[in-house]
Amino acid sequence: MSSRNNNISDELNDYILANSLRDRPELKALRDVTADMPNAGMQISPDQGQLMALLVKATGARKAIEVGTFTGYSALVVASALPEDGTLVACDVSEEFTSVGRSHWVRAGVASKIDLRLGPAVKTLDAMIAAGEAGQHDMAFIDADKENYLNYYERCLTLLRQGGLILFDNMLWGGRAANPKENDVTTKAIRALTRTLHADERIDVSLLPVGDGLSLAVKR
Repeated sequence: MSSRNNNISDELNDYILANSLRDRPELKALRDVTADMPNAGMQISPDQGQLMALLVKATGARKAIEVGTFTGYSALVVASALPEDGTLVACDVSEEFTSVGRSHWVRAGVASKIDLRLGPAVKTLDAMIAAGEAGQHDMAFIDADKENYLNYYERCLTLLRQGGLILFDNMLWGGRAANPKENDVTTKAIRALTRTLHADERIDVSLLPVGDGLSLAVKR
């Protein structure tokens, strides 16, 4: 979970937010609504969101993919950073959670950029590939069920252009990924992806202690 950076002290986290975060009312409003929900920890931290927005702009992304939307904060961040003709395909299975974000997307003026597709993300991504979209997307953010991370990775890599960027959330998993005593299914799935990314010559990769661990992979 990564509603804040888990890898630093409260004091340092507050310092970073005070001296780096350029917050906006529409972002804070959605964070505040989500904070009252039982699964609030599933939301990305505001500093991670700002980094993602910066990466959208730095890479010149116009077509993005998101696997795992929750209440729509990351979609709001990415869509706001995309150019006016940009699009984000947002994949999720929950009508309940995603409905929280829709009104915020509208109020922020980015709803037209977000193509929300409800259903298993593997099927959605396979359909995009079958429709001839391989190599046509600039960026992907994966933040869903960890047991399927490898499946999402392979499909997003196919959909991305050369030089495209994939971001993976929760790659430190509250420190459990580095603890050899932790061997539950989810932790093992995160480790398996980490090993795959490290060895995969199709990408350049870096694992950062942002949020709950953020891996960045650029398609060669």
